[in-house]
Amino acid sequence: MSSLTPARPFRRTDADWWRDAVFYQVYIRSFADGSGDGVGDLAGIRARLPHLVDLGVDALWITPFYPSPMADHGYDVADPRDVEPVFGDLAEFDALLAEAHAAGIRVTVDLVPNHTSDRHAWFAEALASPPGSAARARYLFRDGRGPDGSQAPNNWPSVFGGPAWSRVPDGQWYLHLFAPEQPDLDFTDPEVLADLETTMRFWLDRGVDGFRIDVAHGMAKPEGLPDMQPMEDTGLLDDHGPGDLRFDQPGVHDVHRRVRAVLDAHPGTMAVGEVWVSDDDRLADYLRPDELQLAFNFKLLTADWTVDGLRDAVVHSLATVAGVPAPACWVLSNHDRPRHVTRYGGGELGTRRARAAALLQLALPGAAYVYNGDELGMPDVDLPDEVLQDPIWERSGHTERGRDACRVPVPWSGTEPSYGFSSQRDTWLPMPGGWGPLTARAQAADPSSMLSLYRAALALRASSPAFSGESLEWLPAPEGCLAFRRPGGLVCLLNPSPEAVPLPEGRVLLASDDVAGGTLPADAAVWLQA
Repeated sequence: MSSLTPARPFRRTDADWWRDAVFYQVYIRSFADGSGDGVGDLAGIRARLPHLVDLGVDALWITPFYPSPMADHGYDVADPRDVEPVFGDLAEFDALLAEAHAAGIRVTVDLVPNHTSDRHAWFAEALASPPGSAARARYLFRDGRGPDGSQAPNNWPSVFGGPAWSRVPDGQWYLHLFAPEQPDLDFTDPEVLADLETTMRFWLDRGVDGFRIDVAHGMAKPEGLPDMQPMEDTGLLDDHGPGDLRFDQPGVHDVHRRVRAVLDAHPGTMAVGEVWVSDDDRLADYLRPDELQLAFNFKLLTADWTVDGLRDAVVHSLATVAGVPAPACWVLSNHDRPRHVTRYGGGELGTRRARAAALLQLALPGAAYVYNGDELGMPDVDLPDEVLQDPIWERSGHTERGRDACRVPVPWSGTEPSYGFSSQRDTWLPMPGGWGPLTARAQAADPSSMLSLYRAALALRASSPAFSGESLEWLPAPEGCLAFRRPGGLVCLLNPSPEAVPLPEGRVLLASDDVAGGTLPADAAVWLQA
């Protein structure tokens, strides 16, 4: 372990540690490069553990680091029980796990059960096997339509653009809801589910503390794979939105019950699901006592910066978990969506709002996920066309730019690219000029910085009894504002309006902006001890 990383106990040692944990998402390619090739890796995470200790997070979620041809930057997994050499090896992972645990930080990793890489041994076997074979039964191979089978089996589009079917030389087609290099597995095949359990046990036996489950609403497909219907008034096919019949099928819950059974055999471990559904009750189904411990609620991530939008996001998120044993799980940004500094207007305005949003997120009861760079106030980056790598860019015929803008590497120190991210200037996605003040080193020396705000907020959240309890009470608030109180006495007042408002009574614990004059500025938030 780095000499800068002090040994410390876990903040909570009970089996339900995750209920109020702050998780830190490491998008591995973009967090820190320890090998000097311009791509983030496991060694880079090890080297930056002191930053995470000082930040005060409870756990990591590390995005896929498994062997992969990188058609979707690791979410096309060729072997779910090994490490991609670009990122290190199993010994490096074991060392990271041990050092993180010694530093009081738990480690969770990605599961990608919906699909494999087309370079997976199973898919190679399927291509070499005839139609109707056991090897093809692990995937969703189908005969085509039309007199010669030259038409796709149905009209489904890929989430990444283009059709969701590709044809193989013998005439059959295989389903890929994402890129063609990501063939979907068929979870009605017992071997597929058994292999997922084997993968889980492989990592749990190494000591990981849990999993984030990719496309957790996608493993079951509708019987017969029927055509999708056009959405009303548009003539367009529903595509990964509310009511998309390719997702959130009843059979997916059988998969999650098997996942939970494996976790229950390893006390103190957990899983959080990436579940995109529009209905509170449908999301709650994934959080029943025998299914997932947590599910991301993306209402806050997609909410407009208005009092009604933000309050509705909180109300709906709490309604989801009202009748289940799970707490809420709050997200502001991730590797698939625009960073909230940019989403809230960018520049000084977006940064000011992002500071306030951080206090809102971290004041709410339940678990919270912080995306790497959130604590620095990183914005999206307007990248030139020629450097874009997300498969969405090519699959959409260059009509959708994809997710690269929110995946630019984290700046650590210095005044020029690569800002301490790597020992070389060139990084897998280019870093812009002018980011010297954004670096972790520069912000650590500034008590008014975003990093200092996050450190103070996480320290209070971890130590103050004001944050106790898993409920909140809405309070009267000035026009255009929202306010709530936690059972422990914490009061959070958020002002997304354009006018300053008077501070309520109470001792100020932390504010996102200057409140010395007894008022809360526009686009600011404050924590008070009632």
